[in-house]
Amino acid sequence: MALSPELLALIVCPDDKGELWYLSEEGFLYNPRMKRKYRIDGNIPVLLIEESEIVDAQEHERISSLAHVATGKG
Repeated sequence: MALSPELLALIVCPDDKGELWYLSEEGFLYNPRMKRKYRIDGNIPVLLIEESEIVDAQEHERISSLAHVATGKG
């Protein structure tokens, strides 16, 4: 089950309060400005900064290319 568009419209990064990319196929939300990913457990976004993951440059490029294909962002 995917996250609803209504929920996605409300969700922002808890750190910089900016937009998050939703990569449904990968199962996480991503902040491209901070290179931070937030997992989704059982269709519930885990938006705790201390539980997020900072990605390296290579992973950032991979995620950006996926988001660009899926949403035109990146």
